[in-house]
Amino acid sequence: MKTKEDFDTFLSDVRKATGIASLLPDESGLVSVRVDDAYNVNLQFVEATGKVLCFVEVAELPVDAPAAVYRDLLAGGLFGKDTAGGYFALEPETETVVYNYFFDLDAVAGDVEDFVHTLEKILQLCDIWAERIKERLAAGEPSGGDNVPHHAILA
Repeated sequence: MKTKEDFDTFLSDVRKATGIASLLPDESGLVSVRVDDAYNVNLQFVEATGKVLCFVEVAELPVDAPAAVYRDLLAGGLFGKDTAGGYFALEPETETVVYNYFFDLDAVAGDVEDFVHTLEKILQLCDIWAERIKERLAAGEPSGGDNVPHHAILA
């Protein structure tokens, strides 16, 4: 099983491969870096599982976002539709859509270039979803929709 020290070594290799010196963990082991002034990419090592959680803030939703946005996110989560093995979460206080993906540290530590390539694909996927969400928000709810906020439905 990999340790925090292994994660630190892995991050050093990623810094060398990318030239991104800011890929440094804080005291809790969280790495957070702004990419292309569009996304906050976060990496958190989970020592108990040997996994690296990658989570990216994709978009903030208005409280009255149309149901179509939530349907798309739900379909992505339940059926893996256009998620590349990751999943979406909705941060309840800020209504931020977050894309989550787990890397196995054993696997990625052996091939840093593949890890970086996968991160690039994740950001491309986030671009697709951010655009999809933007389009759904601009279109509003199709006729017949009641535009009830999602948390009101669950109450």
